[in-house]
Amino acid sequence: MGRTIRALAFIFICTSLAWVILGSVTSLRTYDQDTKLREAVGKLWGTSQKQRAPEARVFRVLPERKVEVVVDGKRTVETKADTLREPVELAGSDINVDLMLEHRKKGLLWYSAYKVGFEANYILTNDTDEPYDYVFYYFFPTSEGIYENFRFTIDDAVVENLLPKAGVIERKFSIGPGESRSVNIAYESQGMDEWWYVFGENVSQINDFNLTMTTDFDDIDFPENTISASSKQKTDKGWELTWDYSNLISGIQIGMKMPQKLNPGPFVSRVSYFAPVSLFLFLFLMFIITSIKKMNIHPMNYFFIAASFFSFHLLLAYLADHIAIHIAFVICSIVSIALVIMYMRLVVGIRFALFETGLSQFVYLVLFSYAFFLEGYTGLAITICCILTLFAVMMLTGKTDWEKLYAESRKKNEISQ
Repeated sequence: MGRTIRALAFIFICTSLAWVILGSVTSLRTYDQDTKLREAVGKLWGTSQKQRAPEARVFRVLPERKVEVVVDGKRTVETKADTLREPVELAGSDINVDLMLEHRKKGLLWYSAYKVGFEANYILTNDTDEPYDYVFYYFFPTSEGIYENFRFTIDDAVVENLLPKAGVIERKFSIGPGESRSVNIAYESQGMDEWWYVFGENVSQINDFNLTMTTDFDDIDFPENTISASSKQKTDKGWELTWDYSNLISGIQIGMKMPQKLNPGPFVSRVSYFAPVSLFLFLFLMFIITSIKKMNIHPMNYFFIAASFFSFHLLLAYLADHIAIHIAFVICSIVSIALVIMYMRLVVGIRFALFETGLSQFVYLVLFSYAFFLEGYTGLAITICCILTLFAVMMLTGKTDWEKLYAESRKKNEISQ
């Protein structure tokens, strides 16, 4: 029995090393592809968009002052009146964002692309007793983006000849004392991974702010350093999220992270790295069962079983590149279980091959690997599997006389020698 345990340990270590190599190779393939393909997808579809809040400045003429200047060697005094552009806060912001998820496949990887419909109405108010000139600055989310049906209106009057410079549109207009003017901006665009609305680089004051975001997907996630929605309402297609603030001072932004579609490369890598745990549980249970039933299973038989386990992950790593991951998973499960059952029926008979061996492989290979589809519950599922295995072994061996069992094993070894 001691020789069998040492052989099983050697088989386990060798198979585990093979899984580590397979997981590393799969991760490297995925990383190399992602590095090259992500840039290509970004050029075709667009990158992450960060819509910056617009800025406004008011022209204020300072009191006249006398300045001494030198002209042609003669000192003269001139009167100057300087004009300052002082920043002013927006009186109100009413924004509607419509996000439509469209996963795109490039090569062997899926990317979370999206289309966005943006419309915003900004209010500027002159709360003084004098008319002033204001300058409104609109910033495009990215200079590499495509903006269809772009519209820029001031008090419902469409502004022509926008002539953006360095990704910024600048417009000057006057506002009378106590009056307000509205600036409306709308466009349709597309991006990838995340969409942001950025108030500013530092802490900003936001007045009468309302942003309503609708999605056509259920799995919503807010990136780090963003504010959670004030209210959420489920819709037929996804969610309606609202950020509503009357007066807010914050350096936090608004953002949405697009749902990620399962990529075969990272999935196979995770399953491969954890495969030694499933093999250990399987070998442990099989060793206990065969020991109790006094069945003579040679270490070479265990070697071929371990190889069949490994064939599941090896086939999955390359088959998932060409067909859907769930279909590939089913095919690999059938192939691996069929290998073990067909082989073990020759070793110990069809009944033991089907029930003890085949059923155990289904639990510790198929169900164990399927747990990695359950994001957020994988660790819990594996823990439950380990506890149930321990419980089963304890129940099977509760009345086993291990001293007698080992003595019989030593006697058989002495006779065989």
